[in-house]
Amino acid sequence: MAGRQLTGTSNASIDSPMAPDGPDLLLRRHRAVMPAWLSLYYDEPIELTGGEGCRVVDSNGKQYLDFFGGILTTISGHSVPEVVDAVREQAGRMLHSSTLYLIRPMIELAERIAQLSTIPNAKVFFVNSGSEAIETALLLATTARRSNKVLALQNSYHGRSFGAGAVTTIPSWSSSSFKPLAVATLPNCDPFRFPGEQTGHADPMTRCLGEARSTIDEVGPWDIACLVAEPIQGVGGFVVPPDGYLGKVKSILDEHGILFISDEVQTGWGRTGEHFWGFQAHGITPDLMTFAKGLGNGLAIGGVVGRGELIDSVSNKSISTFGGNPLACAGALANLRYLFENDLQKNALVVGDKLIAALKQGSEPIAIVGDVRGKGLMIGIELVEAGSKTPNSTAATLVMEKAKEAGLLIGQGGTYGNVLRLTPPMSITEADADMAIQILVDALWATSHSLA
Repeated sequence: MAGRQLTGTSNASIDSPMAPDGPDLLLRRHRAVMPAWLSLYYDEPIELTGGEGCRVVDSNGKQYLDFFGGILTTISGHSVPEVVDAVREQAGRMLHSSTLYLIRPMIELAERIAQLSTIPNAKVFFVNSGSEAIETALLLATTARRSNKVLALQNSYHGRSFGAGAVTTIPSWSSSSFKPLAVATLPNCDPFRFPGEQTGHADPMTRCLGEARSTIDEVGPWDIACLVAEPIQGVGGFVVPPDGYLGKVKSILDEHGILFISDEVQTGWGRTGEHFWGFQAHGITPDLMTFAKGLGNGLAIGGVVGRGELIDSVSNKSISTFGGNPLACAGALANLRYLFENDLQKNALVVGDKLIAALKQGSEPIAIVGDVRGKGLMIGIELVEAGSKTPNSTAATLVMEKAKEAGLLIGQGGTYGNVLRLTPPMSITEADADMAIQILVDALWATSHSLA
């Protein structure tokens, strides 16, 4: 691209291309033609025009540390030469053919994912996004079980489409009051806000498992199709249930043949550090698993992997026009190779542990910080009214703005919009982590003082 000088080396400069108009005019154009419900960050939204590694640049030439990675998607970093070269090479041969023809990169990628999934006799179906992946998994589970009754966790987010929205239980992110499924919710076992706190239970799992069993019994377990669950809740604010919780829930499901769908759209590919998949912290193997985001490092790709008989349970013919696209699959294969060759999962564990420990220590005296939590490079900072657990979304928005001003991009989430989300590329260095820690702690202090 003219004006963009990215060499692929660690000390390369990042230059912004000449923008045809400034961000103010671009924002007006955006609002004129895009839906009003399409969210934008910041009082003055920015246009990102280039990036390399863990840094990005906006249309005004300002550089930032990217600690959100396109919503947990750019896991290997921006402009990774190996991925860029694979995409360029495939684009020079063929962009598209559809699943009506054999697609070598798709088959090679499916073989790799089936092996990595730990699911026995696994098969894979590719789509273009996490929402599509959830739709497909729900189709498979309800078809196999001949039921439209589905379980989801409280505080969950699974996508914006009709079926995915039905199992999204955060009210502000569930777009329609019409639901194609009969959905019942189970406790998400949030250690910061677990329900046992109000009833004298010391152990959050004891209360949550009791509620889960009661709900399943009330719904009628004999014809429930599945439970769909995020091992760590993403949009919900990186709520991390106690290790083993989902394993105990799955034991209840197994008593009745209810299927377990693990939504690994955000937790997959080693981001949690200790495991390659989020479900592994709970000692289980899911029946079906959804994936997307980080697999393509920015390319549009997602899918479902599961037991072969479940994947094959749809008896009618089907195709996918864009799922398994040669370009996306070639890039995803290169991205997976890069991830393993550079041991990014270990880096996520080491740098993630450092970030969590330093943020806990640095924010401990700050009254608006209620909780610092996470695993690997999925880190949440929950902000509250000083001296309470009352959610403080105003503080979260202010910290976001102050961090941006200082050159750090982070995310915002939680049921109440009061959780800061930190998800840098898994190639992040300790030096960049140190810089982010300083910016964040300063922003938290400044916000706390301004709200005092």
